[in-house]
Amino acid sequence: MPTLIWPSKAKPAVPPAALTTEAIVYPGGRGYPQPAANRLILGDNLKVMAALLPEYAGRFDLIYADPPFFTNKRYPARIGRGEDSRRPREWQLAEGYADHWSDLDAYLDFLYPRLDLMTRLLAPHGTLYLHLDWHADAYARLLLDELLGREHLLNEIVWVYHGPSPVRRAFNRKHDIILAYTKSKNYTFNADAVREPYNPNTVKTFEASPKAGFGKVPDLERGKVPEDWWYFPVVARLHSERTGYPTQKPEALLERILLASSRPGDLVADFFCGSGTLPLVAARHGRRFLACDVAWRAVHTTRLRLLDQETAFSLEREADSRPPAAETKIGLEISGRTVTLQPGSLDLDYWEADPDWDGKMFRSVCQARRPNRLSDIPLRLDLPHPPRRLCVRAVTVGGRQIQTTPGQV
Repeated sequence: MPTLIWPSKAKPAVPPAALTTEAIVYPGGRGYPQPAANRLILGDNLKVMAALLPEYAGRFDLIYADPPFFTNKRYPARIGRGEDSRRPREWQLAEGYADHWSDLDAYLDFLYPRLDLMTRLLAPHGTLYLHLDWHADAYARLLLDELLGREHLLNEIVWVYHGPSPVRRAFNRKHDIILAYTKSKNYTFNADAVREPYNPNTVKTFEASPKAGFGKVPDLERGKVPEDWWYFPVVARLHSERTGYPTQKPEALLERILLASSRPGDLVADFFCGSGTLPLVAARHGRRFLACDVAWRAVHTTRLRLLDQETAFSLEREADSRPPAAETKIGLEISGRTVTLQPGSLDLDYWEADPDWDGKMFRSVCQARRPNRLSDIPLRLDLPHPPRRLCVRAVTVGGRQIQTTPGQV
């Protein structure tokens, strides 16, 4: 079978990351104080996956990967609120992530060992979905043919969408490629979970003529399994979903993948989690998740989105992946079960409280965040009981982290 070769191709020995649990987050206090079945990790996914191998090899039922596309661009994150989308020069921006490489060999050196580790973490009945576009999908297909076998290509899915484009010397490039590979012939695919209605014209045709379909009459009420080309609007057109994180994927796209290739209670992973769409839909549909990203902004965005779900998750980090600390303190007032921020103390994006801080493991039982379209963050948190030893953590809009205990208030 043909394989892709380049001078520096290798599966290097990777030192596993030393992972530290920063906190357990119980959205709205739900699930407290039970252990968390889900994990959100800040760190280099190559070293994180190497650390996971002893425990998780062959255990993930579904892995979705949305790595950099080899676009050679840098993508900032929007962190402002209530801004005019038509005036990008006025947007408040922060570092998102870079998709910049010296050449194709450097990109493949990045991608290949990560795909290798994903295939080792994938369960025998599992499915790997790799999301790319025209820049590098052809190279990635050859790599997955090598790692999983070309006979295990389940689908080449085309996600099509609309949007403005500066292209004037070619057809507008408005689709991504999602390569779906299984590890064996015994894989999960839930056809009934992803059926959709037939086109109204198809329904009318079968109602009008007994000869339609050359004698094959589909179950029109049950609907059909979607084709391998999917239309979903990009997030820029979905105002209720936008987080400001670059290249965010729509929830409907990831829901289709999740529902088709996993079952309730299954373990799913996204090692390039970005804005956190896969862990979000996994929590919503009763799957256990492990999500990872090297960018602090990605992990923070994912944390904020998971606050709307009912499932707890641990927040972990690679030893040297700590966000910068703020030099100032936050002003607090404590009255009974209520903790109140002093107005104007800091430009905060998020804050949370642990009423029983043990000095080791932060258990976040109540949280507040800036709304997506307004600038004011809630100033009051109601604890489940009067604090025995209160600890409050906060994150500024600029990404600096603050921790305050009663002795520092």
